[in-house]
Amino acid sequence: MTGVRPRRSALYVPASNARALEKAPSLGADVVIVDLEDAVAPAAKPEARRAAVESFRRGMGRVEMVLRVNGAGTPWAEADLVAAAGSGADAVLLPKVDGPDVVRDAGRILAASGAPDSLVLWAMIETPRGVLRAAEVAASSPRLRCLVAGTSDLVKDLRARHTASRTEVLVSLSLVVLAARASGLAALDGVHLDLADEAGFGEACRQGRDLGFDGKTLIHPRTIAAANLAFTPGDEEVAAARRVIGAHAAAEAAGRGVVVVDGRLVESLHVAEAHRVVALAAAIAARRG
Repeated sequence: MTGVRPRRSALYVPASNARALEKAPSLGADVVIVDLEDAVAPAAKPEARRAAVESFRRGMGRVEMVLRVNGAGTPWAEADLVAAAGSGADAVLLPKVDGPDVVRDAGRILAASGAPDSLVLWAMIETPRGVLRAAEVAASSPRLRCLVAGTSDLVKDLRARHTASRTEVLVSLSLVVLAARASGLAALDGVHLDLADEAGFGEACRQGRDLGFDGKTLIHPRTIAAANLAFTPGDEEVAAARRVIGAHAAAEAAGRGVVVVDGRLVESLHVAEAHRVVALAAAIAARRG
């Protein structure tokens, strides 16, 4: 569990906005996703690509640096991947992934362009076909490390309506989490579009955490603190995890395979989750430090 990395908040930042790129590392998000796709006009994409690469090469401190490239089949996709290969980014986010070939092809371009093994891929699941093939996508490449739900595009393609309860995407969100966990990947929830709806945003974060997501993608810095809070293990949750770890270790030392903690039966699967919670809390504390 030493490799657990906080991804409670992942802020999209337009690569064409120099001031936003400069400020992003200091805003408190765990992840900064520098966007070359939807947030950048076609004519501005080459210059935005250059600015994004420069920002990664300068570094962003402890922030995880992700480049969202343009989608497969667009005029900019391959050039984005070639630039990403030597950029120093931590990950490349592929938009509108609707099957495993998209991930495999991106991986081949990165490898051919000299990308280090440490440069990993993330995949956005934001189309009906992508949701239905999410498990195939998740298992497509050893370079893939995270699935990101793209709920805005998904709602449009479903011809659904955005609701406060997110009923229209709950099945899709669960399928994304299932696919990610089945392949040992991280999973990030989609964005909340109504910036004036602070209560709704908080509820969406809690719902995403309950569904199993590691964090939430964001479109504005004002939402970072709430996302961080929602996806940070509480003091009691961490204390309970430590009790589980300690009690199970004592039971094993005494030759027992199971033990009751706080009135609940604890087995090895609960211990693994307890270790994850403690490791996540420690990683968050280290970031704060």
